[in-house]
Amino acid sequence: MDSFEPLFRNPHWQTIAGHLWKRNGEEARFPVARRLCRTGPDVEVLVESQRPAGEAAGEIVMVHGLEGAGDSSYMRGLSGAALRAGFAAHRFHMRTCGGTERLCPTLYHAGLTSDLLAVLRMLREEGHAPVFLVGFSLGGNVVLKLAGELGESAGALFGGVCAVSTPLDLAACARRIAQPDNRLYERRFVRRMRARLCATGRYAKRDFAGLRSVRDIDDRITAPSFGFGNAENYYRTQSAARFLAGIRVPALLVQAQDDTFVPFELFGSEALRANPWIELRATGSGGHLGFIGRHPHRFWADEAIMEWIVQNGRQNPVRSSGA
Repeated sequence: MDSFEPLFRNPHWQTIAGHLWKRNGEEARFPVARRLCRTGPDVEVLVESQRPAGEAAGEIVMVHGLEGAGDSSYMRGLSGAALRAGFAAHRFHMRTCGGTERLCPTLYHAGLTSDLLAVLRMLREEGHAPVFLVGFSLGGNVVLKLAGELGESAGALFGGVCAVSTPLDLAACARRIAQPDNRLYERRFVRRMRARLCATGRYAKRDFAGLRSVRDIDDRITAPSFGFGNAENYYRTQSAARFLAGIRVPALLVQAQDDTFVPFELFGSEALRANPWIELRATGSGGHLGFIGRHPHRFWADEAIMEWIVQNGRQNPVRSSGA
């Protein structure tokens, strides 16, 4: 894969362009099968699947970021790249996302892996393989944490995992997003979190009085909802950084050194550097989920991910036993 040549080097321009830049809409040519998957008692999550013409070369399961969904630009963009390469694309929605606010009694959080695990087991039972996981931002934390939790048994469910712009340390990233240069992003996240939580029917606007940051909402609502107590304990126990040493499938981390939300020093940890299963692809520029490059590699991250998946799909077929 060619090195990343940014169209512009300002990280905020990259971050905003990655969100707003219109994709070519290739994925729209393929029918979308939407299904609700029951992953636990009273819990249903949405999965949107598209399949290429003919037999699929493999299956790619994508996980969105904080307050994202299947229609997020990065999810649609990678779906198009996957289908063009002959892969099936599955856009996994976390709990209460994608219009499913009333389909489960709990929220989602950055370390909730049980729903994704249940969907992967469904795909295995249906004979869909090999499967690769791709997580974006918060979704990257989810997929890396799951791979680390499963350890040696992960290979029975997926052949590899890719994480893009990942908040490996949730506390450090919550502090970073609260900095003045990220104020507009955080306000947007907080508005969307409030709206989604109110849409569940379990919260009202008055419940958010005084909650002005992502950390505030995590401390008052997310953490207590899952028994973590407070944001500090939630972040400490659910950060993917704690699980990197356990990863035993090929893992690609795509990360810009100028990410506006994720401090790059997190990627210098011993757990990451010492694990031979993990490959870090760091770029000087790219912002957060940006990676808008010069022609002909406009959506460079999509190309890098697909090249890596194709290569690892040939070298590391999914094992038939395990988890």
